[in-house]
Amino acid sequence: MRDRRLVLVLMVALGVIVVGGVMVPILLNVLPPLTERMASPSAIAAENSKPPAEIPPAVVAAAERLSEAFRDAAERVKPAVVAIGTSQTVNVPTTPFGGAPDDFLRRFFGMAPEEGEGGGGGEGPTRKFQRQGLGSGVIVDSDGYILTNNHVIEGAQEITARLADGREFKAKVIGADPPTDIAVIKVQAENLPVAALGDSDQCQPGDWVLAIGAPFGLELTVTAGIISATGRHNVGIATYESFLQTDAAINPGNSGGPLISMRGEVVGINTAIASRSGGYMGIGFAVPVNMAKEVMKQIRATGHVTRGWLGVAIQRITPDIAKTMNLKIQEGALVSQVMEDGPAGKAGIKTGDVVVEYNGKAVKSPSDLQEAVAWTPPGSKVDVVVLREGKRETLKVTVQKRS
Repeated sequence: MRDRRLVLVLMVALGVIVVGGVMVPILLNVLPPLTERMASPSAIAAENSKPPAEIPPAVVAAAERLSEAFRDAAERVKPAVVAIGTSQTVNVPTTPFGGAPDDFLRRFFGMAPEEGEGGGGGEGPTRKFQRQGLGSGVIVDSDGYILTNNHVIEGAQEITARLADGREFKAKVIGADPPTDIAVIKVQAENLPVAALGDSDQCQPGDWVLAIGAPFGLELTVTAGIISATGRHNVGIATYESFLQTDAAINPGNSGGPLISMRGEVVGINTAIASRSGGYMGIGFAVPVNMAKEVMKQIRATGHVTRGWLGVAIQRITPDIAKTMNLKIQEGALVSQVMEDGPAGKAGIKTGDVVVEYNGKAVKSPSDLQEAVAWTPPGSKVDVVVLREGKRETLKVTVQKRS
C-alpha cells in the first residue's frame, strides 16, 4: 500500500513537471526576445536627444502678455519709489562684564557704538548707540512729498531718501498719524517722478498686484502676488484698520513702499506682515490708498489729522447676543455704552441700539462705523439709522471733534 502511494506521488509530480515543461516553451515563444525587449544604449540616447514638444503658440503669447503687463506696471511706478534710511541715538545699558556687546548689537539691531558713556535711561552705566532703520516710500508730488509709514520714521533724528536714480536727500517730517501708521515726509527737490494713486475700493480678492520697495536694503525690489482679502480688521497693527491683505512678498524694509495694481497705480502702502520668523510667510498687509490719501490730505493742510467723535462704545453682534436680544441680523454695530454729554447721547441714541446705517451707508461691522465716524468732519450733521426693539429709527447726530 505504501509503495502504491509513492508511485502515485511520483506520477503527479511527473505530470506537473510535464505540464511545466510544456508551458515554459509556450510562454517563451509568446514573449519577444530579450534583446528586443531591452532598448540599446544608442536607442536610449537617440530618444533623449529628441527636442521637447513645442509649447503651443497661444500659451507662449499669453505668458508674454502677462510678463509684459508686469513689466509695464513696475516701470510706471519704480522711478517714484524711494529707499528711506533713518538713524537715532539711543542709550543702552552696559553688560555686567564690563562693556556693551558691540558685535552683537551691530549684527542684530543695526547699532553702531559712539565714543564714551551716557547717563540716561536707567540704573547703571550706559553707552550711546546709533540705531539704524530701513524702509521705503513713494513720491506723490513732484515737489518732493513722499508717502510712507509712521513706524518707518517714528523717533528718527535723521532721515534720508534715496531716489531710484541714485540721488540722496535729507528729508523732514511734515506730519504723521500713528492711528493709521501713515506719515508724510518731504525732500527739497523739484520735478520728481510721481506715482499715480488709484482707487483701493475697486480692489477685489484675486486681483494681481506688485509690491515695490527696499527689503533688507535691496532697493527697487519687485514682487508679485494677488489681493488675498480686503477690509481686514482687528489685526492689531493700528487703531484704524481696513487692510488690503496680499501674498506678494513683503519683508523688513518694504514698509512704506507701494502696493500697485496692474494699471501701474498705487492701491496700498505696504505696512506689516504676519510672520513667526520675522520674514515673509505669505501674508502681508497694506493700508488702502484711499485711507492714506485722506490722511495725507489733512497732514499736508494742517500737519495733523482731525477725526470725528460720536461718543459711544460699540461691539460686534455675536450669535449669542443676537439670540439673547431676539435680533434677526448679525450685521451692524451694537451700542454697549453711550456718553451722556456726547453727540450720540444728545441725539437720543441708547445702549442696546444697533447702528445699521450711517450717513447713507450701510454699517456691517463696528469697524465700518468707527472708520466712517473718524472721517466725518467735526460739526457735520449726519443721519444715523438704528435698530431698536425690532424697529428702524433715524436720528440726526452732530459729530464732534475727537480729542
